[in-house]
Amino acid sequence: MAELNLQCLKLESLKTEQEDMTAEESSRLSDYHKGKLFIGFLRVLPMVLAGLFLLNTVLSYFDIDLPVISYIASVGFIPWLFIIMASYRLHFCEYHRMFLWYILVNNILCCTDVEYGLPISNWNYFVLHIITAGVFLFLVLYFHQKCRKEKER
Repeated sequence: MAELNLQCLKLESLKTEQEDMTAEESSRLSDYHKGKLFIGFLRVLPMVLAGLFLLNTVLSYFDIDLPVISYIASVGFIPWLFIIMASYRLHFCEYHRMFLWYILVNNILCCTDVEYGLPISNWNYFVLHIITAGVFLFLVLYFHQKCRKEKER
């Protein structure tokens, strides 16, 4: 009888160890997935912000004011700095950063226009934003191809 109780205790301790390992493994696994999700979000965030920024610029030219887009797409310098530092720390390709540089250049243009007033018409200001978007789109495509060639080696 004592031998049977000893075997039952061993079985219970093995079950407890397995449950502990399973909980620990699932915790590690969920941390892994959280990290992957964070990195994926950090890679997509600049592209979404740049797209919303461009959409807001185009809509503003046509006198369509959607404050929701302004609130979502506006990026201050401190959050921008965090995203750019994280992109360097996580070794993102240069084309991911081009979206961030586009946002910075457009923020500088907008702040300059608000603070000092650029002496150009609305049409020319709109064209300036579109040209800036075109230049950065070209740079994004160039660095994307360059990054793909480096990965293939």
